[in-house]
Amino acid sequence: MSQTTKKALAQSLKKLMNTTSLAKITVNNIVNDCGVNRRTFYYHFQDIYALLEWIFKNEVAAVMAENKTYETWQQGFLRIFFYLSENRKMVLNTYNSIGRDQLETHLYSAVYNLVLDVVDEITEGMEVSEKEKEFVVNFYKVALVGLLLEWIRTSMTENPEQIVDNLNKLISGDTYKALLKCKVC
Repeated sequence: MSQTTKKALAQSLKKLMNTTSLAKITVNNIVNDCGVNRRTFYYHFQDIYALLEWIFKNEVAAVMAENKTYETWQQGFLRIFFYLSENRKMVLNTYNSIGRDQLETHLYSAVYNLVLDVVDEITEGMEVSEKEKEFVVNFYKVALVGLLLEWIRTSMTENPEQIVDNLNKLISGDTYKALLKCKVC
């Protein structure tokens, strides 16, 4: 029941964000739309930003669940673009509000996990220190999230498939090469 209630509250917030700026949405708006009382909301979430954080944490991670390998990372990254695009009004509303930190935090987290899985796969059997792996993961995390944030900043107009295709042309094989260089450092 708890997950069902959280999902219902999330759907209400997302629905409201399609027409109202985040700063103008109240807990009362959410609970009235959802059909629960304020106590129920506060039983699950500290405030609206905690609900927003829960949405991004659960939904962004879920969209890439199957695509976190060296061969499929591009699909996982593309699925993040698709999720953001499908939730365009909510994402732009969040990006242009105080809630932007929640969006950025969860994009960084999701992309970090994606890149970490790829790097772990590549380095299997290689002698690369955790510190060197961490550096490579963080480098790609910042680059990839930077692309996502720039795409959001420019109103999500560029074709996500083209962005990922260009990215793949640019860095194809470079992660492996970087890790090989670290091996000899």
